[in-house]
Amino acid sequence: IAVANFLQGHKRAKRVFYPGLESHPQHKLAKAQMAGFSGMISFNLNGNYDDVLTFFKRLKVFELAESLGGVESLVNHPERMTHASVPEDMRKLLGIDFSLIRLSIGIENEADLIAALSEALSF
Repeated sequence: IAVANFLQGHKRAKRVFYPGLESHPQHKLAKAQMAGFSGMISFNLNGNYDDVLTFFKRLKVFELAESLGGVESLVNHPERMTHASVPEDMRKLLGIDFSLIRLSIGIENEADLIAALSEALSF
């Protein structure tokens, strides 16, 4: 939740997708069904494709990975990785574009994760 809150307040995050945030359209349902919220967070980077590449190049602590299951914090670019085989018109319909970034929050210290994201987003 700390990472989601950080991203929600950052000018480079256009939109944050995390059911633990009250702004999420299914927050009430997730709260009723879960004892806590998952470590999966998605967000749209506010910028162009080059900005997305810059973010990935600057990001530390998080490892770039196709699969988002592990104890370490991972990052994924769905348009070019997990959903690359989905036809472009379907990706567009699903909201999967160049700006979408997925995070899997691991067991690292939350302050370290937020610091890494803050540094990667400060360009």
